[in-house]
Amino acid sequence: MTVDLNVLEHLGINLYSNIAAVLTEAVANAWDADASSVRVRVDPNNQWVEIEDDGIGMSVDDLNGKYLRVGYRRRDDEDAEHGRKTAKGRPVMGRKGLGKLSLFSIADVIEVQSAKNGDRHGFRMTVPDIKKAVHEKQKYHPEPLASDVLTVTQGTKLVLREIKRQRLGKGVAALRKRLARRFSIIGQANGFDIEIDGLPITAADRGDLPKVQFLWTFEGYEPEANTISHVKESESLPARFDAWDSAWRVRGWLGTARKPKDLDDDEGGNLNGIVVFARGRLFHENVLDRLNDGRLYTKYLTGQIEADFLDDDDQPDIATSDRQRVQEDDERYTQLIAFLRSRLNQLEKRWNEWRRKHEVEKAKETSPALAEWLETLPEGYRKSAETLIAKLSALPVDDEDDRKLMYRHGILAFERMKLRGSTEEFVTSVESADRLLAVLADRDALEASLYRDIVKSRLDAIRDFQTIIDEDAKERVLQKYLFDHLWLLDPAWERATGSQIMESRLTTEGVLVAGLTEKERLGRVDIAYRTQAGKHVIVELKKVGRKMGLLELVEQGQTYVDKLRKILREQNVTSPDIEVIFVIGKAVDEEATNPDRLKSSMESIAPGSRIVHYDTLIRGAQEAYSAYIDQTKALDKLENIVNRI
Repeated sequence: MTVDLNVLEHLGINLYSNIAAVLTEAVANAWDADASSVRVRVDPNNQWVEIEDDGIGMSVDDLNGKYLRVGYRRRDDEDAEHGRKTAKGRPVMGRKGLGKLSLFSIADVIEVQSAKNGDRHGFRMTVPDIKKAVHEKQKYHPEPLASDVLTVTQGTKLVLREIKRQRLGKGVAALRKRLARRFSIIGQANGFDIEIDGLPITAADRGDLPKVQFLWTFEGYEPEANTISHVKESESLPARFDAWDSAWRVRGWLGTARKPKDLDDDEGGNLNGIVVFARGRLFHENVLDRLNDGRLYTKYLTGQIEADFLDDDDQPDIATSDRQRVQEDDERYTQLIAFLRSRLNQLEKRWNEWRRKHEVEKAKETSPALAEWLETLPEGYRKSAETLIAKLSALPVDDEDDRKLMYRHGILAFERMKLRGSTEEFVTSVESADRLLAVLADRDALEASLYRDIVKSRLDAIRDFQTIIDEDAKERVLQKYLFDHLWLLDPAWERATGSQIMESRLTTEGVLVAGLTEKERLGRVDIAYRTQAGKHVIVELKKVGRKMGLLELVEQGQTYVDKLRKILREQNVTSPDIEVIFVIGKAVDEEATNPDRLKSSMESIAPGSRIVHYDTLIRGAQEAYSAYIDQTKALDKLENIVNRI
């Protein structure tokens, strides 16, 4: 088997898409060369990029036998003086021998200079010349650099020319952040400094830890105190599974921001993810994507962890060619995923507790009225209410008036659910900020069943009847409310839907109007058809002063039922559940003399059919909604609180 030079197209020119990934390979080579510093310079006009280190450098033999040898694996070279560790005892980062090819991803011309033992050497490589050699099926020989152009005095210097500008990203500031996030060994503690245009890169350039509100560290990892002074809560997590090999452990930290948008970074890219390092360099850009965890807390999550066992010398190399992802079926990786899932379950539980505590405290400081509302809640509801307020407080809303409006909507929605006994379901069902906003933004649906509106409308109807003496006025008021508020007839009917088409057909079929005698017509106030939970309801209001006979009511009711069944059969409804309700003012004779006959006669019309009296209707509504009446004072207090937020 032979390998053609055209592999450079895949392993170099087209392998990387940004300068940070390319510089990672150059910096890793400097680390392996025992450099104490790496200096990167970027031409303001983007004409060239220089990377220079003060490492051990390379001789001519090193340049030919190692640097220009694609696929040279230092860790496997038994003849190497320091194969797996450098002279300084550093664990070697390089493994595949492909990193040097990455330079061709951003530049068409590469110059390499190196000094070792007082000798300096250098050469130039160009993409056009390499492609020409590929086309002609010839070996490629780089162009030696003349001694008078060599400027390196120690270590190795790379000069990248004819830059592909689209690969340079968003400038030096962004490059500083991205490079800082690709190494965990930067700084004096490791004797390894990187600078760009004369300014050292530090851990602070990563910009992730300052975004963290809550912090979890793995046992054995201690961040500098001045970097976490802003953290509100912190906790230590176990660094390994007990069943793991003794050498396997995870270092680093995980954290959550106060708001998801805090993790947005225009220069350095989004921070919502967990970076995995091995041997101090990036090994997996974002392992959070692999976890497939859709819970809310993941939108707030960031972190950096070290898992050196992923890159063990004695185990197969599981990194992909660009060293930004891994082979996911390897046991080491699957064990890491299982470990993270376990620790993140612990993290989420604590996150919910801490966030509720701190977001509620902040919200209460912003709005004393909100604190007052929380104090009015029974103990069993307070925890759910605090969870809701925490979610509202953390939503990405910049305008304080909009946030206060969300608090108002949230309180009213919560009170509605409290009335139904389903506050926990309401709070926990909202798994994302988008879902929460959608629920609270649905004003029409919300107002249709808000606790405040339910209470007010029903109490208003009852109070209207309580203040009316004139019997004819009772008819007008009842006619106004009854057909839109069938709860007056049956408290179980929260909302009934009307059917104008069906009502029209009943009219044209001669049920509602046609066929009535003049006496019947004068004795009726109105009639309507409604459906409720699959039940078909016909309600007729008789005039208060009209004296009705039982047989007359039964005959009318049976006519209504027969006609309705005929219409429903045409709609393929073969066994409809029908009720007929007559609302009357004066009692029929059988109510006092033979109540059993009255009941059976009504049942003969259709099961559930019955007679209801005006006064009994109002008295029943008062009794059924006495709980609402008792809560009017509490309602007034709630409205006062909401209006002050």
